[in-house]
Amino acid sequence: MASKNFVDYVKIFCRSGNGGGGSAHLHRDKLTKKGGPDGGDGGRGAHIILRGNKQLWTLLPLKYKKHIHAENGLFGSKDRSSGADGKDIIVDVPLGTIAKNAETGEILFEITKEGETRIIAQGGRGGQGNFHFKSPTNRTPRFSQPGEEGIEDWFILELKILADVGLVGFPNAGKSTLLSVVSAAKPKIADYAFTTLVPNLGIVSYRDHRSFIMADIPGIIEGAHEGKGLGIRFLRHIERNSMLLFIVPSDCDDITKEYKILVNELNQYNPELLDKKRVLAISKSDFLDDELKKEIRPDLPDIPYVFISSIVNEGITELKDIIWKELND
Repeated sequence: MASKNFVDYVKIFCRSGNGGGGSAHLHRDKLTKKGGPDGGDGGRGAHIILRGNKQLWTLLPLKYKKHIHAENGLFGSKDRSSGADGKDIIVDVPLGTIAKNAETGEILFEITKEGETRIIAQGGRGGQGNFHFKSPTNRTPRFSQPGEEGIEDWFILELKILADVGLVGFPNAGKSTLLSVVSAAKPKIADYAFTTLVPNLGIVSYRDHRSFIMADIPGIIEGAHEGKGLGIRFLRHIERNSMLLFIVPSDCDDITKEYKILVNELNQYNPELLDKKRVLAISKSDFLDDELKKEIRPDLPDIPYVFISSIVNEGITELKDIIWKELND
């Protein structure tokens, strides 16, 4: 997933179609010179619809097409013929997309399922023809109903990645390396902070042809909830993960302290994140011998944990077992 192609926030302008006006036609033919009303209804203006597509992982196409205009409905005509409806515009978006009103910030809906459709801008209704206004006191109404106007407004689309497991850790903790080892994902890996600038997804194979999805979220730093580092730009992706896998390297000064800083950042951003199941993986554990691990264990937080090394494949199978158990407990 190239960083220049990953877009998780766009602002778009939508204009749905106006409804067509009804017809005020009076019936006329060779045998009828003063017939009654036979005006047809106007067609409905086109909707603008968002549709979930599991094959998409970015809002990139909408970055270059921020204005979406839909067709108007056509006017009704004689012989009670209704005007054609405008052709709806369907916009495919990734699963996990949230639609908001740009002015108020109100959340309108979320797209979380394949093929799910939601109308973001509803087309105007078509007006009724004069046939509907015929009455005992007015047998030849010469008026009809105009069509309703469509909607014109700005909307915000935000993407929150859907994954079973979200990797949480400071920059350069080994999250990307782990993802590259347990899945076919190929995130950028280097020995400096903030190598990962966009979330990366990988499908992790498990026993008996089972699998789960793991997301590598760009590194958090202390103060991220206040906008430091990459700030809260990617914290929202953690909200959709079923479980949080905290990655803390064995060579840090204090494993438990670093874990608590990460937990505090999530709590400051959204306290509900702490309701999720948590697992701790102590990375780069090939630097530790059995005696050091024994000394570290009593001070570790009271959650499931495992010592791992992605380089020498230490503890990876045990980690998968713990994750699967927690996901399905």
